[in-house]
Amino acid sequence: MTIPQRYPARQHALNVKHHLQTKLSDLSKTSIFLSGSLQESDKYSDSSKPFKQERYFFYLTGVNIPGSHVFYDLNKEELVLFLPEIDQDDVMWSGLPLSIEDASKKFDVDKVVYSNEIPNYLSKYDVNLTTDIDKNNQIYKNQLTPGQTELFYALDESRIIKDSYEIELLRKAAKITDNCHYAVMSALPIETNETHIHAEFMYHAIRQGSKHTAYDPICCSGPSCGTLHYVKNDDDLGTKQSILIDAGAEWENYAADVTRSFPINGEWSKEHREIYDSVKEMQDKTLELIKPGQSWDELHLLAHKVLIERFLKLGIFHNGTKEEIYESGASTIFFPHGLGHLLGMDTHDVGGHPNYEDPDEKLQYLRLRRTLQKGYVVTDEPGIYFSPFLVENGFKDVNKRKYVNEEIMKKYYPIGGVRIEDDILVTEDGYENLTGITSDADEISKIVKAGIAKGRSYFHNVV
Repeated sequence: MTIPQRYPARQHALNVKHHLQTKLSDLSKTSIFLSGSLQESDKYSDSSKPFKQERYFFYLTGVNIPGSHVFYDLNKEELVLFLPEIDQDDVMWSGLPLSIEDASKKFDVDKVVYSNEIPNYLSKYDVNLTTDIDKNNQIYKNQLTPGQTELFYALDESRIIKDSYEIELLRKAAKITDNCHYAVMSALPIETNETHIHAEFMYHAIRQGSKHTAYDPICCSGPSCGTLHYVKNDDDLGTKQSILIDAGAEWENYAADVTRSFPINGEWSKEHREIYDSVKEMQDKTLELIKPGQSWDELHLLAHKVLIERFLKLGIFHNGTKEEIYESGASTIFFPHGLGHLLGMDTHDVGGHPNYEDPDEKLQYLRLRRTLQKGYVVTDEPGIYFSPFLVENGFKDVNKRKYVNEEIMKKYYPIGGVRIEDDILVTEDGYENLTGITSDADEISKIVKAGIAKGRSYFHNVV
């Protein structure tokens, strides 16, 4: 398949129309009007906040220009991009913006005009569907119909299936992320604080052209690895034994989301390796079954069953059968989150249909509750955590506590937790792992040791 040279905005608009037609039978008097994000300043300051384009708008345009809008004529199937009018003061400080002519060449739209023409387009139809009213479209609110569930459905269903262009953007984000994780594993002589791990990842991402991470990196060590979204990233590594880094680069608004766990000195302790191998088996067994038609719920529950079998062998679970422990929910003390989620422009991408009120606590935090289809990109990220907070909370249920051998369990507290996370494309008859950085425990050990052998003087750093 030939990859188009421009972000396929018109095809994306058609995708949305086709899904919208399944919910609204008559579109003859309807259009779609979406607004991008504005470049905003910090409160009480003229310093600009980092710009992040509105994702639904980007899906229909591929445009990162602040203050833009798009109109999609559902009858003519015409996509019109509106650029902000030229601000003379802004030109003085920031230079000339993209011209109408250059924008027409760069973006896959039918027409490019300035925003002063927006009222002429909105007056064509009785209903101009939009996601919401915000600062960028407030002036047109009387001509807009915001918040229709049918529009969100059409946008979400369109975004779930990734086309070849989007997959290449995700591949690029994943490749950058691979290199960053390799750099972190390789630079232990200069990583004496969690902040250094964060800095090493960011440095290598920016050097590869990714100026923004997809989310705040999670860089933790020792017991802090038991906190799922730890973002303090400021503790000394000291004599701890474990590191967990969950970080992903972003490329043209498309995200990678990868987690690796490894020993600080390159040598796996007995307990650390036991838990790592358990998580690896959870991931391996779920990966094997990924293909179109596979229930994600079933894969998530399979991961719980693998954990239970491993814990029985390690002696962390006792006094019950696999079935009894599974029914008790005791595994949620140590694996409280979902197996994974959809990935795209958002790290936790749209359309997953989570149910946080699910009566089965094993499924409550599962962000993807669908049957897999070709073109989905998901994360497969099982984890095992030894968090005093989670344990204490779980032990309030005596039916869970009775299955846990507390004396053995406490031996694993210094590890904190282990998570392995890869980005997975669902293909015609299986899957492709977009993540290339190794998760093999022995290979990871070699990388860490090779970096340590080079010594601090090998690395270029000023502090």
